[in-house]
Amino acid sequence: MFFRIPISSYHQAAIVINLELILNSLGLQMENKHKLKIAFTVTFLAVASILLANKFRKHRKRKQNSTSCYLKSEAKPQHNFKRVLANNSYAPFKHLKLDENSSDLHPYESEIKALLEKLQLDIEFSNGSMDMKMSDKYVWVDDELKLKELVEVLSEERVFAVDTEQHSLRSFLGFTALIQISTRDEDYLVDTIAVHDIMGLLGPVFANPNICKVFHGADNDVIWLQRDFHIYVVNLFDTAKACDVLSKPQRSLAYLLETYCGVTTNKLYQREDWRQRPLPIDMVEYARMDAHYLLYIADCLVSELKNQKNDNSASENSATLDDDLHFVSEAIRRSNALCLQLFTKDLEASPGQSAAASMISRHLNDHGSSANNSQDLVRRLCCWRDLMARMHDESLKYVLSDNAIVSLAETVPLSPTDICTTLSQADIDTDFLNSNSTPRFPSSVVSSHLDDFPYLLQNETNNLDDLFQLILKKHIGPNGSCPFSLYNYGLLSKTNIKSSKRLVTKASGYKLSKQVARKASRELFVQKFSCKSPVYHNCRIYANDGRLLCYCDRRKLEWYVQRDLAKIVDEDPPAIMLLFEPKGRPEDEGNDFYIQSKKNICVGCGEGNHYLRYRIIPSCYRIHFPEHLKSHRSHDIVLVCVDCHEKAHSSAERYKKKVALEFGIPLFVHKVVNSNEQQDVSGSSTSVMKLGDCGVSPLELRTAAMALIRHGPRMPPQRREELKQVVKKYYGGREISEEDLEKALLVGMSPHEKRRLRKKRGISLNNTSSNNIVSDNDIKGEDNVDSYKNEVHEPENGSNLDITDPSEVEPNGQVHSSSDGAVFATCSSKLSLLGHGPHGKQVVDYLLKNHGEVGIQEFCQRWRQVFVESINPRFLPAGWDVTHSGRREFGDFSVYNPANKAPVATKD
Repeated sequence: MFFRIPISSYHQAAIVINLELILNSLGLQMENKHKLKIAFTVTFLAVASILLANKFRKHRKRKQNSTSCYLKSEAKPQHNFKRVLANNSYAPFKHLKLDENSSDLHPYESEIKALLEKLQLDIEFSNGSMDMKMSDKYVWVDDELKLKELVEVLSEERVFAVDTEQHSLRSFLGFTALIQISTRDEDYLVDTIAVHDIMGLLGPVFANPNICKVFHGADNDVIWLQRDFHIYVVNLFDTAKACDVLSKPQRSLAYLLETYCGVTTNKLYQREDWRQRPLPIDMVEYARMDAHYLLYIADCLVSELKNQKNDNSASENSATLDDDLHFVSEAIRRSNALCLQLFTKDLEASPGQSAAASMISRHLNDHGSSANNSQDLVRRLCCWRDLMARMHDESLKYVLSDNAIVSLAETVPLSPTDICTTLSQADIDTDFLNSNSTPRFPSSVVSSHLDDFPYLLQNETNNLDDLFQLILKKHIGPNGSCPFSLYNYGLLSKTNIKSSKRLVTKASGYKLSKQVARKASRELFVQKFSCKSPVYHNCRIYANDGRLLCYCDRRKLEWYVQRDLAKIVDEDPPAIMLLFEPKGRPEDEGNDFYIQSKKNICVGCGEGNHYLRYRIIPSCYRIHFPEHLKSHRSHDIVLVCVDCHEKAHSSAERYKKKVALEFGIPLFVHKVVNSNEQQDVSGSSTSVMKLGDCGVSPLELRTAAMALIRHGPRMPPQRREELKQVVKKYYGGREISEEDLEKALLVGMSPHEKRRLRKKRGISLNNTSSNNIVSDNDIKGEDNVDSYKNEVHEPENGSNLDITDPSEVEPNGQVHSSSDGAVFATCSSKLSLLGHGPHGKQVVDYLLKNHGEVGIQEFCQRWRQVFVESINPRFLPAGWDVTHSGRREFGDFSVYNPANKAPVATKD
């Protein structure tokens, strides 16, 4: 059982003593009848007192257990909510469905995309004038009647401003504590705590595409409204996006208020406790200020956008320009792209897994083998913290800080006093509470459940599933110490999932062992191949006229700055402005994909704890595309988790077989022939592959050569002769030497495999001539983009997993037909003969020859459709499109511009 309590021997001792009294008194019965009565009376009273004391102890213990959790005496505002859309369970969030046939995509996706195609440019946000002195008049909305009146008012407006105030410290997911709405005539403060359960009344107004909603920095507001109320914003103007287009030195609301309205605001109020009621006057003024001036600021920014536009159009001597090039339309387009975001929970395979990995990496990895026990303790404490935060609806940092977990794991205190002291010392410098709160070390959660820690710190089990079950049973089971709520009841569903995995019988033992092996293989795969750092840094590059060109990583920014081709215009996040005129603009391609910030999550399911780059168009085709259709094109490189990668990769492999049948081009080179024995139809000295029945399989050749090298002298003569015939067939029937066997080992290998074998066996290839199948140059400095598949023992190369940049690999290959109808291919040995490289080369050549670049674009669209149908991605970046062209023009300074490429040295 969980936390055993030793049974006292007091009752047994008392009974023994009283029995002795009875016997003694019985011994005195014949001498004195009066003494006998006294003895019986004493015995009766003693037994009665023992029973009463025992009953009192049980009652007191039961009473203590029933009040052990602080939630039974401390009221939290969110516990009064009767409708909670996002609870703290491990189930994914369910978005609004407008009808039974709705998909899992955005419920208003069609309306938002319609706005992106036909932008509304004639919006007047304010009346043109603004009284900079804010009056004391406002409307506090805290009941259903007032909320309905607000809905009626907003339904008549063409535009209104919105801002939200969140509370996150005493809530696991956080919740919206206040919404500020300002029309041209009135300010409204919506008490979302009081009217939480009926906030859906505002949904139709916010989703109305004919009413423009003005936010500042709406990235989080949009998903918070979805999370708490199923409110989806349609038709948005974000003043922060307008600042980006204008290349303002700052984009904060405080900067805009001071610049356009002469008003200063104290942003420290953002950290205040917005749950308190009534709100202090200064907090009310701060909340009103965020929305009150927003319409006027939007008008000022739009005016600047129009003026900047007019200046550019005058230089072009054009009366009107396409809306796609309009600065106002660009700001509106970026704003509405935010509306396509969807709220998702951060889910992980095991509670606290990602937090534990981060702490171990930051604090314990450098401690050597002595840190193994500390690492196990960190994992258990993180699991406990995650579960307790979900049960009590508290933030992780409120329950137990990272510093506290590391200190507990390193010092392992056991007594309550030592535990509290350790926590206080660890958190003494950690400001995880808001500025006006009095620090409490430890937190209410820890104080109420201190008896959990001796078990967590002393128990040696590393099975987090068992720990999960025990904690649930102790705290929210049938006799749990913590109260049920709308936030934690969903955790019990996790219990059934976990316990079902442990129901193992003798008959299912083999199946379970396979599941364990598969899980271990998956974890190893994640550890080895997942991205070790964020892929998207969301740094910005602006043109010299202030228009946003794209988002990129820091390395690209540094490249421009180091060459004095750009200047830094912002530090957080970094942004640069080019000092030259770029060749093209994002809008030239007809979409906004390259001017949208991107999240480091799986585009399929939203997993954020690990992800891999995935090439939607397989590398075996893409590396042969023309340069301007592939270089620096990130549209078809997305992030996926391991599970989504498996689905997408399997689907891609099946579709490759369909492509092979459609074009009549086999996926694999089945046979190879030696270039010295077979006439080279191309006249070159490269490897020759024949897609026919003659020759020998590369794998068969290598297997025979390896067996002869390792075990030749000890083999039975008949078997040795059979293997020699395989190798002789490759060499044209002549006698073979040890050197021939060594060379045969490398036939069909990828560069990665060659380097591995060379390192393992110490094979020297420096003396091989250029006429041999493999030269030393094939092994130096070349990375196979598909080496991952060889590592995990899957025979097919051509994987979509991005390990290196395939644009660096430029295999030069040609396809020829011989007189007998057999197909020969000359191909650079950068591509393994066992993979799909030759197949991809021939497919691309066929498309270019018969259909040109249009054929390539249609081919790419087919692969995008395959990807979409395989995993039904719900989190693709805004602007991603199956019909994306992928074409780009290279500027004067681009390393991919043919004019800037160094001439290839020719051999004498």
